[in-house]
Amino acid sequence: MNLFRESDPLRVFSVPETSRTGVPVPSNGARSARPTPKTILLWTGVALIGAVCWGMVALTRGEEISAIWLVVAALGSYAIAYRFYSRFIARRVLELDDRRATPAERLDDGIDYQPTDRRVLFGHHFAAIAGAGPLVGPVMAAQMGYLPGTIWIVVGVIFAGAVQDMVVLFISMRRDGKSLGQMARDEIGRVGGTAALIAVLAIMIILLAVLALVVVNALADSPWGTFSVTMTIPIALFMGFYLRYLRPGRVMETSVIGVVLLLLAIAGGGWVENSSLAQHFTWAPTTLVFCLAGYGFVASVLPVWMLLAPRDYLSTFMKIGTIVLLAVGVVVTAPMLRNDAVSPFAASGTGPVFAGALFPFLFITIACGALSGFHALVASGTTPKLIQKESQVRLIGYGAMLMESFVAIMALVAASVLDPGMYYAMNAPAGLLGTTVESASQAVTNLGFTISPDALAAAAKSVEEQTLIARTGGAPTLAFGMAEIFSGVFGGHGMKAFWYHFAIMFEALFILTTVDAGTRVGRFMLQDMLGNVWKPIGRVTWKPGIWITSAVIVGLWGYFLYVGATDPLGGINQLFPLFGIANQLLAAIALTVATTLLIKAGKLRWAWVPGIPLVWDVAVTYTAGWQKIFDSNPKIGFFAQRELYADALDAGKILPPAKSLDDMHTVVLNSTVDGVIMAVFLVLVTLVIGHAAVTCVRAIRSAEPLPTTEVPFVESAIDLPSARSEALVGARERG
Repeated sequence: MNLFRESDPLRVFSVPETSRTGVPVPSNGARSARPTPKTILLWTGVALIGAVCWGMVALTRGEEISAIWLVVAALGSYAIAYRFYSRFIARRVLELDDRRATPAERLDDGIDYQPTDRRVLFGHHFAAIAGAGPLVGPVMAAQMGYLPGTIWIVVGVIFAGAVQDMVVLFISMRRDGKSLGQMARDEIGRVGGTAALIAVLAIMIILLAVLALVVVNALADSPWGTFSVTMTIPIALFMGFYLRYLRPGRVMETSVIGVVLLLLAIAGGGWVENSSLAQHFTWAPTTLVFCLAGYGFVASVLPVWMLLAPRDYLSTFMKIGTIVLLAVGVVVTAPMLRNDAVSPFAASGTGPVFAGALFPFLFITIACGALSGFHALVASGTTPKLIQKESQVRLIGYGAMLMESFVAIMALVAASVLDPGMYYAMNAPAGLLGTTVESASQAVTNLGFTISPDALAAAAKSVEEQTLIARTGGAPTLAFGMAEIFSGVFGGHGMKAFWYHFAIMFEALFILTTVDAGTRVGRFMLQDMLGNVWKPIGRVTWKPGIWITSAVIVGLWGYFLYVGATDPLGGINQLFPLFGIANQLLAAIALTVATTLLIKAGKLRWAWVPGIPLVWDVAVTYTAGWQKIFDSNPKIGFFAQRELYADALDAGKILPPAKSLDDMHTVVLNSTVDGVIMAVFLVLVTLVIGHAAVTCVRAIRSAEPLPTTEVPFVESAIDLPSARSEALVGARERG
């Protein structure tokens, strides 16, 4: 059953009425066909199955339950949300109109604007938004137990994350694909908009640097992963030219060729690792930094059809294929969730993986799987410039985010099926665990869990790693959990090492596609910003402007990436604590802009759709930001950490994880920088929200609609069967 297809009958348009903004909208036409008994029975069954599974997940205590309950509960929730809630947003809130020409059609230049097949665009968008967050965030949040994370991932994506992505994609598309920051400046006002532009760009740089650093750490000294990921670039170029010149329109044919070549690249990586060629693909972190920076620049300036869209589309096959395969593995092996439903660390906030109580830090740690501000940058960057028909906003905006949420669920499952002793032995810091299996075993015992030194040694040997102790960050734990599930279905214990390294490569490819799309989005943002000062550089057709802004964006995140790669202590301490909160602050800006534009469009009664998740996100993120700045616990507060290390430095002491006085100075400096940057981000976002509130009040009180930058209605000349079958997705449904 295809959950992403509507069964509504073709409707007939009459003379369009005019909305409050003066833009024609489709008339009501025929009313919706009444649901058939078969449809009612189908969705009632889905709801009942989902309810039973949720009951098993939420109410079972004191015993292990199968991961199947968790997976089916999530899938049932996604199906109902897409079928009903996303359609409500599409029809009532946004009023999508397939008669209206999209910017991809009106401004088609073959570089940034290009009407793109919805299947290819879905793959590109999903690949661009699905980065490190849905993979490593849920793994780290498993410290709180599997139940809180599951609830936030599913409920959060339905009412917050997917809503944000869909609405931001729509409002950007209606404004010729303008960036989030530029829309804020145009619609909220000069002061609030300027604050938004600065905040969005600064946060974007931090996010890209963190994502790229994860890729560097995953591919460093790994010839298998480096070869396989590198080969996706020529494969994507071949697919781009094949689809544009050799066999235009043959999407499925091109897809089959691309998937076969991708599988050969993956298999070839294993061969390269055990051959004399391994030395040529064994790259140091600094080498990878410059390669990533070069790739980011090239991907940002080349026409989107040539590299970015086909590469992301190709990567999506591996991403979705691997996650679906993981779900099949869960169904076949029916692994038990060995993690607590709610762990003791949820209340105490003293967990070894990250410090802080469940509220607010669970909602910061699990970012992209439920709500991610980074997605708003993609939804107001490349994607709105590629949409063929407005009705596709629903599939691409809401649907792709549901897919990413399922990735997060599978990552949480992979972490929760592991023995808790093994989980904490991999994710607790080295300062706590020590360097030997004996010390790690004792440290885990002190946490209240058990795992023997022999079990730790055997686990490392099973995946052909020297050690799995203190492999923090989430990625190795996810790979180990995936290897446990895959080896139970395909190949047995002897294939565990293969599946572990396959998963590591999968994670690197997963994240890298976000870096290239993010760089392009950053270029759009910088062009929009500088275009306010000097018009030529803001033109997307002026190549010197494209090259200059791309180089600036790559140079900025490349600098932070180089710092992280050459000084892991300083780089990680500087970047990672900012990642989660900065990402959610970006979501606050996106939801603020979305709410404001709905109110300006005369849709005050629907402002709650983005408004409720905005209130929740602000409450969570500001609480977390306040604690990270002012909390007296050095494990939580930046300035408390700075004071602790500064006092020790004055006394001539060296505190772990520092190993020298220079490291001590680095910790003091980075803790200070972290606290200052966090405070600046909070002030900027407060300015945005405050000025947006003023604009909303003016719009509500005004007798006439406030000026808006939405482009005028232009009739579309593109005729698609899928568009005809969903012709009235944007019509008002009068009672």
